[in-house]
Amino acid sequence: MTNTSFPNIADELAALAAKLRHSTVKVRSGSQGVGSGVIWQADGLIITNAHVATSRRATVELADGRIFEAVRTKFDPQQDLAALKINATNLQTATIGDSDGLRVGELVIAVGNPFADSGAVTTGIIHGQHQRAVMADIRLYPGNSGGPLADCLGRVVGINTMVVNGLAVAVPSLAVNRFLLGASRPQLGVTLQPVLIGNRNLGLLVLSVLPDSAAATAGVQVGDVLIGLSGRSLTRYDDLSKYLQQSKDGEALPLQIWRGGQQFVVYVVLQSGKTAVESR
Repeated sequence: MTNTSFPNIADELAALAAKLRHSTVKVRSGSQGVGSGVIWQADGLIITNAHVATSRRATVELADGRIFEAVRTKFDPQQDLAALKINATNLQTATIGDSDGLRVGELVIAVGNPFADSGAVTTGIIHGQHQRAVMADIRLYPGNSGGPLADCLGRVVGINTMVVNGLAVAVPSLAVNRFLLGASRPQLGVTLQPVLIGNRNLGLLVLSVLPDSAAATAGVQVGDVLIGLSGRSLTRYDDLSKYLQQSKDGEALPLQIWRGGQQFVVYVVLQSGKTAVESR
């Protein structure tokens, strides 16, 4: 019998994890504690979640221990994405993969800073994916937000953002690229987090409202729970983005809100890209 040599899977995963750690950073912004980020470009461009980079300025700590002050240059709370810029060059960047090429059951790796523990690694498999989200059967903890979700070759296919019904949810890498290109689309101007109302119904808890945004003008407040738009319930965490993409610029939309135990409706007038981009 001919001996066949198989690669040591544990060694391969360890090598991939080490590479991913070098392109994963710690992000501190406002009072949100420690989150994660991914070095997207060698000139200091870092991608993280909007709910991690809540302030226009943040502190970024690289894997080698160097600490930089960062400026938030781009912000889209609707997609839960933010871009940070630090004054550094020749950084070790992540290899960006094609999120559209993922298959259910494919092995993925997440790296982040849960509970401020640097470079923690977890593995799992793809549960499902589409243009607005990658879902993986993988365990994430606070501090993983903004960190990379990578395929078995170490290519970043998503930015980890939340856990819904036990599944990790990541913003697809192709959505990040569109975000950086500045594609114009209707904006509410809120940072959201999925929550359950009762035992079954999904709602989107408002964590922050941007000044002068469509949401602020309509009277949306921090602590409100969004439960529907234009008579359509939010039954999935990505429903709001889908409904907004189907709307027209300047259109007044009835937004259903749960506040203080009562349900009511406010009307939001959307403007494409009004809150998506920030100047330095």
